[in-house]
Amino acid sequence: MKVYIHSEIVQLECGAQLPHLEIAYSTFGTLNEDASNVIWVCHALSGNSDVSEWWSGIVGKGKYLDPDRYFIICANVIGSCYGSTGPTSAALPESLKGHHFPLITVKDMVKAHQLLANHLNIQHIHALIGPSLGGQQALQWAALEPNRFSELVLIATNAEHSPYGIAFNESQRLALWADETFRSNLPEGGKYGLKAARSIALLSYRHYLGYLATQKDEFGEKIEYFKASSYQVYQGEKFVDRFNPYSYWSLSKAMDSHHLGRGEASLHAAIAKISIRTLVVGVSSDILFPIEEQQFLAQQLPYAVYAEITSDFGHDGFLVEFDQLNKILSDFRSGQLRKQFTTTLKSLTTVTL
Repeated sequence: MKVYIHSEIVQLECGAQLPHLEIAYSTFGTLNEDASNVIWVCHALSGNSDVSEWWSGIVGKGKYLDPDRYFIICANVIGSCYGSTGPTSAALPESLKGHHFPLITVKDMVKAHQLLANHLNIQHIHALIGPSLGGQQALQWAALEPNRFSELVLIATNAEHSPYGIAFNESQRLALWADETFRSNLPEGGKYGLKAARSIALLSYRHYLGYLATQKDEFGEKIEYFKASSYQVYQGEKFVDRFNPYSYWSLSKAMDSHHLGRGEASLHAAIAKISIRTLVVGVSSDILFPIEEQQFLAQQLPYAVYAEITSDFGHDGFLVEFDQLNKILSDFRSGQLRKQFTTTLKSLTTVTL
């Protein structure tokens, strides 16, 4: 992991300022002579810059993110706890730490990506890809600088965050705020709240059928200590060990802020700016980012094709169904899906694997 330090004051969309910016990023592969082989990955809410760690199923020889062919960049978002400026950054004044960290939006995350790309002297990016919150970033960046990219891949994401998604995020923040150590803004505070918040989040990331397949007790004689209960506790504890409560608060608010039409004539006008080849991928059982949201994007984007992952694992399907996702990405790259692009996509073409 490398860190770029942007020493100038950064103006945030909310009106607040950060005195400087640290952007942690990782690269894989080698940049070719004409710099035409760049793939930029935008990660999801709790991800980090090491895409080979959290998306290993599409990284490697012969896969979409192949370091032998492409120069792959993934930057940790600001607000996170994995190296970029966030609520726990030691260099920040105390007045900006913890839950006093200023509101970060998806546009602010994109501004950091732009600063890093300019620092690395990468003017053109062959492909921009992101799932979930990463897809929100990718969509926003493509709308701001459509000429910077050749193709765009949006996975399990949307043009504006839904009231349902915002309600789930607020429920998680209520769990955090119920933790007195979080409210007190203690440096190590919020762990019990984060454990509860993660348990709530899992219910939106997964699906009824996924729990039925993996967490059902074999016999009906139990009256407590159910497998599903243990699973929620385990996942909460595991998350507390790797993530920070104040960053979770910050990034969930950033997700809520996502609306591509803000500052534009309309949402449709903002989407219409993205005149590059685009693949939009939905997950059949996703309740947090339902496929209607991806279908809407595919219908509105001028040069888009839609493909669907069939899965019982809900939103997390993009982290589970690697065989399907690799095939979709391979077909898009080879042109087998590209032939379905039209300048006026009157009806949606669905590819279900």
